[in-house]
Amino acid sequence: MEKTKLGISVGLCGAALYFFGLINSIIPLVLGAGYVLLFEQNEWLKKAAVKAVAVVVSFSIVLACIGLIGNSFSLLTDVVYLFNGTINLSSVNRLLSICRTLVSFVQAVFLLMLGFKALKQGDVSIDIVDKTVKGNM
Repeated sequence: MEKTKLGISVGLCGAALYFFGLINSIIPLVLGAGYVLLFEQNEWLKKAAVKAVAVVVSFSIVLACIGLIGNSFSLLTDVVYLFNGTINLSSVNRLLSICRTLVSFVQAVFLLMLGFKALKQGDVSIDIVDKTVKGNM
């Protein structure tokens, strides 16, 4: 089994990158991916690092868009209240909350699948992310 310069297996290092994506802070993932891209020679590991970052960034963009929709409805509510009107968007807020929870759940499932598959230096194909990784490697 091939080892990294840190002395751990390449598969374990790749899995760690995906599992770093499960943490609510992107800093460990970026630091780990940066290390792999700068110092490691294994091509599979480099692709895993870029894919881990791409997956986390992709889901972050989706969550940001859902947040933007929620902020737009809050702005609408504030404008209506400004003119002494009433509007009730609590069902929309609940729906957006469900969407955020669902996206976060799907992200966690993807990262767990990718991480456990990476332990054996395997891969799970995600077309959109794989095209991005291939185009940027």
